[in-house]
Amino acid sequence: MHVSQILLARGDQVVGLDNLNDYYTPQLKHDRLARLTSKPGFSFVKMDVADREGVAKLFAEQRFDRVVHLAAQAGVRYSIENPHAYIDSNIVGFTNILEGSRHNGVQHLAYASSSSVYGGNTLMPFSEHHSVDHPISLYAATKKANELMAHTYSHLFGLPTTGLRFFTVYGPWGRPDMALFLFTKAIIEGRPINVFNHGKMIRDFTYIDDIAEGVVRVLDRTATADPDYDASKADPARSSAPYRVFNIGNHAPIELMSFIEAIEKAVGREAVKNFMPLQDGDVPATHADVDELAAWTDFRPAMPVPEGIQRFVAWYRDYYKV
Repeated sequence: MHVSQILLARGDQVVGLDNLNDYYTPQLKHDRLARLTSKPGFSFVKMDVADREGVAKLFAEQRFDRVVHLAAQAGVRYSIENPHAYIDSNIVGFTNILEGSRHNGVQHLAYASSSSVYGGNTLMPFSEHHSVDHPISLYAATKKANELMAHTYSHLFGLPTTGLRFFTVYGPWGRPDMALFLFTKAIIEGRPINVFNHGKMIRDFTYIDDIAEGVVRVLDRTATADPDYDASKADPARSSAPYRVFNIGNHAPIELMSFIEAIEKAVGREAVKNFMPLQDGDVPATHADVDELAAWTDFRPAMPVPEGIQRFVAWYRDYYKV
């Protein structure tokens, strides 16, 4: 929604695609959509990216100049419970997007990857030059697979692709299964919050407006081959194909307890905390090195977390009338 708003505001024609599934309340999805459907230049197609024939027909009819692929089955822990949803959306669905782009002259495909690809890495900050060979959830594995699949299409067919590894996105209109949403709702309602790894977590929380700005800036600069790529010194961040991958994070990680304190301040109530062990598939810390993104787009996310949280809580109170 946020990316579409930027594109529409500058005069682009945007076709939105979503299956509006019930992974979380579809009402929130419909309300987001309502903010776009009234705008000139926007049209909506209700479809699943895993619908091979439907996606192929859409690409053939529309002949898109550029594609922003942000559709996926999200969530680390849900991938443990329902792995097939991730294969259908994130692998089959992404294949359909790649095929549609390849066969219909798409000039540039920008897509969402995830900081989850860094898996068991402990060297901070995470850099695109680091290995991402040790994912610890199926969600992370599908996102790494997307990067590999994109590289293959860039290499074989000259399709320019750029992946963005999102770091813990938060802000208004966000997913209800994310920590900020869960914590805010519970604190306002006076219920305890579950604090995993006993609060010993560090996250590079990235505000939604920074993410959207980064996506559009990357979209506008088509991926190109690196003329200095040396195949004898393989670097995960470089390629002889028109392929790029970037971290996009706030590059200023904070401790989970500080994050919770900022929510308490914004809500005006202290949380009752239920301390719990680290969840399967989760990592204790994330920290984005965004030098590559800055060099490519002249942009670095910069929203201070306390201000971002204030904006989210204000939206939450207004949206839910509490």
